[in-house]
Amino acid sequence: MTLSSLLLFIGVYLAAVATPGPGIAALVARVLGRGLHGIAPFIAGYVVGDLVWFAVAATGLAVLAHELAGFFTAIRLAGVAYLLYLAWTMWRAPARAAELDAAARGAGGWRLFLGTLSLTLGNPKVIVFFLSIMPLVVDLDAINLTTALELAPVMVGALTSVLLAYALAANRARALFSSSRAMKIVHRGAAGVMAGAALAIAAR
Repeated sequence: MTLSSLLLFIGVYLAAVATPGPGIAALVARVLGRGLHGIAPFIAGYVVGDLVWFAVAATGLAVLAHELAGFFTAIRLAGVAYLLYLAWTMWRAPARAAELDAAARGAGGWRLFLGTLSLTLGNPKVIVFFLSIMPLVVDLDAINLTTALELAPVMVGALTSVLLAYALAANRARALFSSSRAMKIVHRGAAGVMAGAALAIAAR
């Protein structure tokens, strides 16, 4: 893959992942409500989900993905259910300003990872990028193992950087709320954002 083609792909991919969507909304809402605890598996689910769709596009399985539309619809609904569950737990979260409560710490890493993985696999924004936009900037017929191994680390680095930037910004904003009343408002607002993201995905 030429340097110019790689730079073009990086630019388009960064623009796509940095554009706010249901995934970004879920990330920001969770950090506002829970802080940075568990953020690594939360982000890892997004990264693996993107790599799965990249593999689907690169190996010419887009037709198969179309044939398995029902399967991916089920995954999308699982992601919606996960977001609604997070919204419900945030809405009911105790209004504590400083430390995470026991319920917040109880969310297992695997649950966080699988939740965002299912969200990404069923996210229309991600699907449209890899099956419709990426083929416009990358010659999928020319992709081989070497090219894939060049693109995958770039994707991981770009997506992780963008998501961490959003997470750190949200955590900084969270630190501004010190009273229990303010934290209650944050929790309710985050729950509303997450529920809205779930409904947006379900409606597509």
